[in-house]
Amino acid sequence: MIRTRGRILGPSALALAVAAGLAGPALAQTAPVAAPAAAQQDPQVTVAAPAEDRAVVNRIVVRGNQRIDQTTVLSYLPIQPGDTVDAATIDVAVRTLSRTGLFANVQLGLQPNGDLIVEIVENPIINQVTFEGNKALTLKKLQDEVTIKPRGIYTRARVQEDVGKIIELYRLSGRISATVTPKLVQLEQNRVDVVFEIDEGPETGVAAITFLGNQAFSDSDLREVMVTKQSQWWRLFSSNDNYDPNRLDYDREQLRKFYTNRGYYDFRILSSVAELKPDGSAFGMTVTMDEGDRYKFGEVKVVTENDRLNADFLQRLLPIRSGDLYESDRIENAVDALTFAAGSAGYAFVEINPSYRANPETDTVDVTFNLKEGQRVYIDRINVVGNTQTLDSVIRRELMVGEGDAFNRSLVERSRNNLRALGFFKDVTIEETRGSAPDRSVVNVTVQEQPTGELSVGAGFSSVDSFVLNLGVTQRNFRGRGQNVVARAEWGSLRQQIDFRFTEPKFLGRDLRAGFDLFHTRYDLSEYSSYDYRSTGGGLRLSYPLNGYSLFSLRYFLKDDEVLIPAGYCNGTGSSALCEQAGSFMNSSAGYTLMVDRRNDPVRPTRGWTASLRQDFAGIGGDVNYIKTEADAAWYWGIRPNWTVSVQGSTGYVSGWNGDPIRINDRFFKGGNSFRGFETAGMGARDLTTTDALGGNFYAIGTVELTVPNYLPEEYGIKTSLFADFGTIGMLDDRYKTDTTTGLPNANIVDDLALRAAAGVSIHWRSPMGPIRFDLSKVLSKEDYDKTETFRFSTSTQF
Repeated sequence: MIRTRGRILGPSALALAVAAGLAGPALAQTAPVAAPAAAQQDPQVTVAAPAEDRAVVNRIVVRGNQRIDQTTVLSYLPIQPGDTVDAATIDVAVRTLSRTGLFANVQLGLQPNGDLIVEIVENPIINQVTFEGNKALTLKKLQDEVTIKPRGIYTRARVQEDVGKIIELYRLSGRISATVTPKLVQLEQNRVDVVFEIDEGPETGVAAITFLGNQAFSDSDLREVMVTKQSQWWRLFSSNDNYDPNRLDYDREQLRKFYTNRGYYDFRILSSVAELKPDGSAFGMTVTMDEGDRYKFGEVKVVTENDRLNADFLQRLLPIRSGDLYESDRIENAVDALTFAAGSAGYAFVEINPSYRANPETDTVDVTFNLKEGQRVYIDRINVVGNTQTLDSVIRRELMVGEGDAFNRSLVERSRNNLRALGFFKDVTIEETRGSAPDRSVVNVTVQEQPTGELSVGAGFSSVDSFVLNLGVTQRNFRGRGQNVVARAEWGSLRQQIDFRFTEPKFLGRDLRAGFDLFHTRYDLSEYSSYDYRSTGGGLRLSYPLNGYSLFSLRYFLKDDEVLIPAGYCNGTGSSALCEQAGSFMNSSAGYTLMVDRRNDPVRPTRGWTASLRQDFAGIGGDVNYIKTEADAAWYWGIRPNWTVSVQGSTGYVSGWNGDPIRINDRFFKGGNSFRGFETAGMGARDLTTTDALGGNFYAIGTVELTVPNYLPEEYGIKTSLFADFGTIGMLDDRYKTDTTTGLPNANIVDDLALRAAAGVSIHWRSPMGPIRFDLSKVLSKEDYDKTETFRFSTSTQF
């Protein structure tokens, strides 16, 4: 027998060592793994040397296996009895067995009698994986990162790979000097414990960020653009003040976008260097840049391959005009506009490539949008993915395109908004891919469902209702059919109510929304006006869309309204305007609502407007006769990311007919959540003697609100806005402002249509207990008899 380790294998010896995981590169931060003795041996090949260097295998004998069955070893071996082998064949067999990762050492020897001896040393089994020295990172986070697990097979290559992952994890957490040393503890039965000894090192912050070459913008302006921040004591909950090379690359791109969006077309970053301080505690970062000149758009045009898409018409759609300041984001917006226009014409797959030509002499950039048209595309199939509760039919009925229709990007976008407006889904994406033919596409609708049920059980306290006990169930997607069911019972110091509501969004299989309500409600308004109000009844509702953005609704309600006045109140001390309201009256009313919604997003709008008009006619039988009209509108404008301006206005007027005045429970009361800075029913007509609020027949309220970034992580669910509310309320019927004994105006009843105004800050928190809103207000204009407040908070739990 001749043992060959290098002569027969030649260059293959190194390949065998690499395949066995024994020649992996060692990281600078790690020490060599202390492996079992057997694991340190190189794979060997033992070959008989027949005269022709080829021989026939008579039998295969496996030795050294403990856990692994012999048949398993033979299944990996690419040699069978009866095969003719040579040194190259055995070399391939050794590499094949080594690559399985099951063996620490492999030796093959061909005996003169034709027996092929396979000597193996199995890799150890991992008993447990432990970490020592970790404080900054939790044990679970480290365990989730490494690939080796208890009861798995140990290989040095996998351990070294996990060492790199742990070091990268520490680097991303700001500990650039962390080191990891893996060690093995040999156990009986060829088992090992793997121990990662970790030296976390100091947290590496960012001492300073310096800019060179900037003249148009200050260092502080540019630091605001970067995600990386200088280390400061108040950044306790942020890791952005730790040095991260990957984040630095992202910051370079952010700086480039910042400058190119402000006209600096040829802005360049010449270098970005991070130098570690001698004590290793922090980095100093220096960014050197060349701002260049400020450019404007020069000639802007659209070029198409043929006339199926008119280039002149498309050019008029561009949000760019010659002479405008150059902004890179406007290029992207222009591409989106052209893509949308082409999709609306049925061309789902178009390729738009903008080309640029800079003119340094005039500081202008000529932009040409080269549009390569595809053929008209039809929808081959619509796939709905991600819905585990909601029925497919509920999703498909909201789509404005169907299988076989021409692809229309405008209708696809409106379909996405329809699905988001349902409130059933956390996220909705609609993508198109190529179908069975070049003129066919597949539309994939992917939804991510969110809780659609609201469970309110327990007790609470708010500045609105004081102490509240409630038990309520709301399911906006009942049985996955899109039906809305509400069953609620609430007992609070202000309001007690029991109600049940049911809504079918597709009544009779048509685009009709129908439903009914049953309710019993009591309002204890003694704190604001000396009466209790009870209402028991029910109603029917029907609504249908006029088009894709308008909705018309009809309703009919029949209810028994009762106003209760405290005993003895009207014996000379109570308000005459309130005493006349006592008693029970049947209210039979019909009404309609016309609503238009042109917002770009039904959940978080940044563009568009919405408006509604509501009218109710009471007197279809019953004891009450009035006509009540209300209208409101809102306009939204996103001036920049996370900055959105909204302007809202609402007005209402109620008047009696057939000689009937307006009863107190049918008037308008404003304040609290409807007008911040004032208590509930804190503004409007009032009896000065009893301080009872009397409401009003007319109101007009406007609101200007600015949503601003609060620089808190988005996962906190906290939104901040600045607001200003202004308006008026009043216009009681004359009979309630007249002294019944003298027939003269009652000096104790004040009813001034005076301006009220307040400004402040609102904080919206999507807390684990449900949505909570805090309002801090400063009243700017009021009447002496109004009741104001500075702070208000109002708060449901989802399942």
